[in-house]
Amino acid sequence: MPHESLNLTLPDNTFRDNEWWRSAAIYQVYIRSFADGNGDGVGDIAGIRNRLSYLAELGVDAIWVNPWYPSPMEDAGYDISDYRSIEPSFGTMEQAEAMIAEAHDLGMRVILDLVPNHVSEAHPWFQEALLAQPGSAERDRFHFRPGKGAAGDEAPNDWVSSFGGPAWTRVKDSDGNPGEWYLHLFTPGQPDVNWRNADIRGDFETTLRFWFDRGVDGFRIDVAQSLCKDADLPDLNGLTYPTPVPADGSEPVEHPHFDRDEVHDIYRSWRAVADSYDPPRVFVAEAWVGNPARLTRYLRPDELHSAFNFNFLLAPWNGATLRSVIDTTITSHAAVNASPTWVLSNHDGVRHLSKYARPQTDSRTWFLSQIRDIPGDFELGERRARAAAMLMLALPGGVYIYQGEELGLAEVEDIPDDQLQDPIWKRTGHRERGRDGCRVPLPWSGDTAPYGFSPPNANQAPWLPQPQGWAERTVEFQTGKADSTLELYRSALSLRRSLSALATEPLTTATLTWMNDDNDLVLDFRRGSALRCVVNTSSEPIALPDGDVLLASGPLPGNGTIPADTAVWQGVPCATTPDPTRAP
Repeated sequence: MPHESLNLTLPDNTFRDNEWWRSAAIYQVYIRSFADGNGDGVGDIAGIRNRLSYLAELGVDAIWVNPWYPSPMEDAGYDISDYRSIEPSFGTMEQAEAMIAEAHDLGMRVILDLVPNHVSEAHPWFQEALLAQPGSAERDRFHFRPGKGAAGDEAPNDWVSSFGGPAWTRVKDSDGNPGEWYLHLFTPGQPDVNWRNADIRGDFETTLRFWFDRGVDGFRIDVAQSLCKDADLPDLNGLTYPTPVPADGSEPVEHPHFDRDEVHDIYRSWRAVADSYDPPRVFVAEAWVGNPARLTRYLRPDELHSAFNFNFLLAPWNGATLRSVIDTTITSHAAVNASPTWVLSNHDGVRHLSKYARPQTDSRTWFLSQIRDIPGDFELGERRARAAAMLMLALPGGVYIYQGEELGLAEVEDIPDDQLQDPIWKRTGHRERGRDGCRVPLPWSGDTAPYGFSPPNANQAPWLPQPQGWAERTVEFQTGKADSTLELYRSALSLRRSLSALATEPLTTATLTWMNDDNDLVLDFRRGSALRCVVNTSSEPIALPDGDVLLASGPLPGNGTIPADTAVWQGVPCATTPDPTRAP
């Protein structure tokens, strides 16, 4: 039976390569929970600087730092009051610039988070808008509208917040009477900005240049699909997102505030800014666009460089589903000469180990509430998570590692109700616990909390409680233990680099060729002359192909089989060159 080959050309990844992002391993630093340098219980820039050598030794190519700008922390820093400064609880501009330089010295690039859909209600421009009159230039920077009804006491339309509740809040006029309403697709503390306004466009381009001038290598763009809204702000009238694809394959109905065509003009202008630097800077989109063809519009050569692969992140542990996602991703990206990304977890969704610990279904799991009432087998979850990591790292393109996944951390599911801080918890009337469980501060060392997250002289406990029993999850405990998840990640990242450098066809440029078509629960593919990866997602052992085993996600029994929920990397034997002096 013929094997299917998927072609995608990716360059080698070196620090001098202007297209390094195509194959980079990027580590997400959720700053509040990574490392606390000053003892106040909250992670900070000093903590990142103290741990940069750990990240370099792990083997990543870049770090992505979640928002570190001044913020009232209505949404953990995604409500920004000043885009060109540093949140005092995280440090200073001097520390930030030093961290960027130190990361570069260690061979790692730095990507920051940019939030262009909304600002904080404390942003000077929004404060000016509150004091200004309806129809003013100050209010045109946002989406202010009169309410419906005789008294204007009904929201302008039926849009709802992504965090629960209405997407509109009413303000008071200067005389104290109820006035207009403003739009916020997230919390009321995060008013959406109007991207038709020239001030907004110009100010964000100023922000890009401000950080690029300070050595930042790129930006992750928060909710990249949400910037533009239909100027008429029409009711949804039950329209869902992603909007349904018509049976005849034609374009779906355009949504009034997600994935609108006019957003691409913004990203073309940003790409021109990024390309004006030497070396060029890069962008990665957090774009919730379910249709692969729609997603890759963001990745055309004059727009953004890459986008998070949420279809992969949300896929269950099932070989057939994963293969379908992989094939669709590679094919759709190749059409615009873009590189795929692969990601298993991030700061907004339940950790993948905890998802994999439950029975796998066709549903896409994002929030803890979807699985919390289902008993979990966390040993099984870790086996699957380790195998998934090897699958991810063997695929063509870039990869994102969320802090703590290399330690085998599961979601913390039992944070006391009175210590939950995610605004989703409040906005949903305490029905949805939110994202705090994947944001618990990391364990670095020691037998008890704070597990080295804070220095010995800390005057505050970590901002979210760490669970008991994390002693064996610390970096200190796992370092040097060959069977630990940390050492598995280190080995896989190291092999990923060395195979790229040594193989006849580097791993980063190799074609993906499927080697099996007879078992939907087995992913078996070859990457040119660099690597063969076999992943058993079934509950039964499978035959181990011939070849030297380079790395396995779990113990191999030595009887020529690969156990259930296990991945194996094998070397690919070099093809022999026929001897022209010998008769056939």
